[in-house]
Amino acid sequence: MKKTLLLLSISLFSISINAQEIIDAMRYSVDNLNGTARFRAMGGAFGALGGDLSSINVNPAGSAIFNNNQLGITLSNYYVKNNAEYFGSKSSESENNFDLNQAGGVFVFKNNHSNSNWTKIAVSINYENSNNFDNSQFISGVNPNNSVANYFLSYANGVPLDVLENVNYSQMSYQEQQAYFGYQGYIINPVSIGPNNTNYTSNVRSGGNYLQENEIYASGYNGKLSFNVATSYKDRLFIGLNLNSHFSNFGQSTRFYEANSNVLTNNYEVNRLRFSNDLYTNGTGFSFQLGTILKIKNNFRVGLAYESPTWMNLSDELSQRLSSVRSNISGELPADVIDPRITNYYAPYRLQTPSRYTGSLAYVFGKRGLLSMDYSIRDYNNVKFRPSNDDYYRELNSEMSAILGYSGELRIGAEYKIKALSLRGGYRFEQSPYKNKTTIGDLNGFSGGLGYNFGATKVDLAYSYTKRNNQQGFFTTGLTDASSIDVIQKNISLTVLFEL
Repeated sequence: MKKTLLLLSISLFSISINAQEIIDAMRYSVDNLNGTARFRAMGGAFGALGGDLSSINVNPAGSAIFNNNQLGITLSNYYVKNNAEYFGSKSSESENNFDLNQAGGVFVFKNNHSNSNWTKIAVSINYENSNNFDNSQFISGVNPNNSVANYFLSYANGVPLDVLENVNYSQMSYQEQQAYFGYQGYIINPVSIGPNNTNYTSNVRSGGNYLQENEIYASGYNGKLSFNVATSYKDRLFIGLNLNSHFSNFGQSTRFYEANSNVLTNNYEVNRLRFSNDLYTNGTGFSFQLGTILKIKNNFRVGLAYESPTWMNLSDELSQRLSSVRSNISGELPADVIDPRITNYYAPYRLQTPSRYTGSLAYVFGKRGLLSMDYSIRDYNNVKFRPSNDDYYRELNSEMSAILGYSGELRIGAEYKIKALSLRGGYRFEQSPYKNKTTIGDLNGFSGGLGYNFGATKVDLAYSYTKRNNQQGFFTTGLTDASSIDVIQKNISLTVLFEL
């Protein structure tokens, strides 16, 4: 079996094939709780309160609660720790960084006509990092049965041998490229010699006990810029609208390693390999929000808000590299390195995330404090890749509809004021978007903080903590054994507000 090492000088190539998976859809559908320090300290429970720059991301009517113009900026320290367990082996990795989490302003225009019931109009613009993708994971363990060879076999079976012997990598589909790496790296062998062969077997040493390690380094953000307008009727009914522009930048480098020390034979078989994947995704999107707040009494408020799906336009770039080492009873061969040096530019695609409905209650104890509660619901069945008439997307959308369901989120917040000092606390619970409740588990979190009013300037500080368990496989096919990962996020936020 003769194989040719591919070392092309071509660096870029555009291909119209599909490589998106459910994990890509969930990346843009599940948000983190971000925003001003006051908003985060109170668990984001601002749907019936308003009066905070981040409250308009829950209920657009919230800007009409403001009485004065205000500008604000928030800096955050973002810390994430991943505690992983894979076949009894435990490992841990963390990431820590600072970012500009929020910046915005609201401008209030009061109606000076005393005979009008419409008392004011508020216009605001606010930027927030709705998701921070910076993350690091390291997962390691000994798999007793399953080798990564099964990943390559899952793509190779059904592909003619003459395709995999072709050096024109850039013209292959995603399936053929994955099979190509397995074949050219001697990880799989054809069952029979001949161009029409479509069946393959593993060339990794049998016997189990495969040491497997997976390193993942991710970076980027999902940003949201909201243009808001809201009005007040008799200072009792507040109505608002958001037009949101979304922009995303995501990069991820994955390094998978497998090794074994199983019994040597006369045949040259793979005893270790490293498979590298570098993914880069960028895109833009649009959504809108409608909301209302009603003061039933001076102290009691209710809110209702709707957030449309986010319609995103995305594009992916992917480059891959594989090196493998074979040995037999006579010794070890030099490494086989498969490095096409090609970046695949995939055809742009569209993603629709689920809409959200939020109902809110709040009780304000005069100028001493308040209690608030939000409950949001999302139907992740509505996550869709488009165009929906594409065969691959149709199958993927059907799979997502079968495994994703409704997710509810409860947020509770409280604030107590002692003269110029404010003490705050919050709780957050979010259900898993998966019907099995394990692929992504439920989220629990708490938060606290304080603020001080200097008059024209306010300073707020918040700390938040969340924990969620994920069951994550190294690959989505072939080698799907899942590791259990406890994802712990800790955030410290500092907001400075200026009243104009």
